[in-house]
Amino acid sequence: MTEASGPPRQAGDPAFTAAEIAALIGGTLHGDPNVAVTGVAPLNRAELGHLSFLADARYASLLAATRAGSVLLGPEFADATTSARARIVVSKPYDALVALLPRLYPPPQPPGGVHATAVLGAGATLGKDVCIEAFAIIGEGATLGDRVWIGPHCVVGPGVTVGADSRLVSQVTCYEGAWLGERVVAHAGARIASDGFGYAFGDGRHKKVLHVGRCIIHNDVEIGANSCIDRGSIDDTVIGAGTKLDNLVHVAHNVQIGRLCLLMAQVGVAGSSKVEDGAILAGQAGVAGHLRIGAGARIAAQAGVISDVPAGESWSGYPARPHRDALRASAALHRLATMIRQLEKLIEGSK
Repeated sequence: MTEASGPPRQAGDPAFTAAEIAALIGGTLHGDPNVAVTGVAPLNRAELGHLSFLADARYASLLAATRAGSVLLGPEFADATTSARARIVVSKPYDALVALLPRLYPPPQPPGGVHATAVLGAGATLGKDVCIEAFAIIGEGATLGDRVWIGPHCVVGPGVTVGADSRLVSQVTCYEGAWLGERVVAHAGARIASDGFGYAFGDGRHKKVLHVGRCIIHNDVEIGANSCIDRGSIDDTVIGAGTKLDNLVHVAHNVQIGRLCLLMAQVGVAGSSKVEDGAILAGQAGVAGHLRIGAGARIAAQAGVISDVPAGESWSGYPARPHRDALRASAALHRLATMIRQLEKLIEGSK
């Protein structure tokens, strides 16, 4: 056994050794300290230059046959059979791997400067070290903070603010009325501050409700590809600091989403609903309008929420209800078919 030590390598080095990996994560190294690590891969696909990990007993059978040169293991698997030349024991292997990824795969860096094909509107303000890529459009009076990175074909509308260290990846559109804080990331195709779905019926037609509210995105928010966040009608639409939106999420007008929330793929939140701090909405969950999802609540995948959800509770099903109640209702429904068949036999026998 070797206690890992020594200074960490710098990001961008061509390879790390198992000993250096162990030092970076505070792990204990068993085996060859000089095994090179150039990337990560799952146990069943890894090759000699890969680092893999085991944190769940369900995948323990893959450890013995893996071709990975190095593996991260929890203490309970420290003595498990493996062909890996180096094993690094750490209390939380998955967390350790997540921490290593930026070192093994340094994030892309902006090319710098303003591309010749970019269009800057009158009165636009650019901070230090801003990067604006090909065919991007910056509207009149827009403000880009220091080190903002605007990708190709993005549109930043008139008067929009994008805070320092934020990135619009590509083909992102920020309509007039958008305000983005610092370190915001919007992935390809995101639409921010588009008009909400508001109409008033009169004179035999649907008349559009003018949207004059803002769309406020606080610090450290990440917005997935092709997600849409509407601006407010009169009030503001707000996404709280540290909240993460997956791909294909729709947030309607006047919605208030708190801090550190997670909204997963294809979630839809209808107008004027409020999602409080730390809530989690799993894939394809839908929230009707003018509702409140309490702090720390968890909404299961494909749930249909049509009433307020108390803080800290887990709800599922349609209509969404407390998870245990939803499970009981589902079990009762499955039993119903058997009960009907038995009833039919009784009726047939009585004839």
